[in-house]
Amino acid sequence: MGHYIEVEPNVNVYVRDTGEGPAVLLLHGWPLNHAMFEYQITALTRRGFRVVALDQRGFGRSDAPAAGYGYDRLADDVRAVIDRLQLDNAALVGFSVGGAIATRYMARHAGHGIARLALLGAAAPLFTQRDGYPHGMTKDEVNEQLQALQSDRPAFLKEFGSLFLENADGSISEPFQQWLHQLGLQASAWGTVGTLETLRDEDLREDLTRIGSVDTVIFHGALDKICVPELAVSQQQAIPGARLVTFERSGHGMLFDEPDKFNEELLAFLSTKS
Repeated sequence: MGHYIEVEPNVNVYVRDTGEGPAVLLLHGWPLNHAMFEYQITALTRRGFRVVALDQRGFGRSDAPAAGYGYDRLADDVRAVIDRLQLDNAALVGFSVGGAIATRYMARHAGHGIARLALLGAAAPLFTQRDGYPHGMTKDEVNEQLQALQSDRPAFLKEFGSLFLENADGSISEPFQQWLHQLGLQASAWGTVGTLETLRDEDLREDLTRIGSVDTVIFHGALDKICVPELAVSQQQAIPGARLVTFERSGHGMLFDEPDKFNEELLAFLSTKS
């Protein structure tokens, strides 16, 4: 069932709520929406999970206000969804910027309602390089991306999409890649820009240390060109007991590059007793 939840006055986010059982809350990556998890939603509901997948503000079917794209506000949106749906002991699964939002949520809201955490190619602790942290893109590179977004968004997103998948065996068809491109174009221009500015500017190093002992798994593509593998190492070092699963043949989109392994690993993590 799809419905809207008000997360602040006059701002509603779209939520797809499917199935019954233990809850799994999915946070999509930039610049996509909940539909990127189409195959996971099917697999998880068939295995007896309740799957809640939201479109973050500015993306998919959600409202697109002019402001509110910082991690604090986006984490508060997640809290509003969890409270409205009365989710408890849920698994929080965040891909790319969704993983960054999940990280801020766990720190800012003390993991309210969450029993498990899965970070998938997460843009944490930093998307851009800083003093003492040489991994990721430079701020100048992201500034160039922002300029490209605001001059020819379709062309930039197509170029960005070429970095998203490794497609080593050629099994990901051109129509499938076009589908991903169209998901990106469904986002609002200001949501796309505002969230990329957040990726450029925010720092989650302290947030990672505040996640605590919640059962955590980290999935990362060994060939990721967007959120480089060193980020996953930093996540594992900061989160007590976190387990790292590397997808050796995957780029950023490991759930598309190695879908069978991805679904098997995710189901195994969600099905294991804490």
